[in-house]
Amino acid sequence: MEHAPRLDRPVPWRGLTAILAVVATAELLGLLALAGVHLVPSHSAPAATKTKAPVSHARPAVHAFRLAPAHPLRPRSAVSVLVLNGNGVSGAAGAAASRLLARGYRRATATDAPNHDYARSLVLFAPGWQREGQRLARELHIGIVGALDGMKRSQLRGSQLVVILGSS
Repeated sequence: MEHAPRLDRPVPWRGLTAILAVVATAELLGLLALAGVHLVPSHSAPAATKTKAPVSHARPAVHAFRLAPAHPLRPRSAVSVLVLNGNGVSGAAGAAASRLLARGYRRATATDAPNHDYARSLVLFAPGWQREGQRLARELHIGIVGALDGMKRSQLRGSQLVVILGSS
């Protein structure tokens, strides 16, 4: 069996490894510094001009994304509510609809839900009516608010919000 030829003088591999580790560390630190310069927003003052402009201490605008402007909360007189009896208690939806009309809602229509086994009451809102749905839930002391899904427009009877009355 043949072996690799033996070198007469030792190779300083430990020294070479240490030198390469120092060079790699220096390169890494340089790259991190360069990335930091590009990622950190500049807070330096603008170049001086002949006339002094008032210094603004406002935070720089973020342009990553823009939220749609929130519409003002619509008055109750512009909101219609469909109240569904989901607990099976006779007259529960009618009583809730009467309370909503007394609070100034434009229309509150009462009818039975397809099922009478809802454990909790909830408020559902049509697209664009979330804030009004949250207000209605606060007024009725209902903790569950969600987007309206699975109902056809004809089932809503012209309402933007739906209340399903549950057992609690």
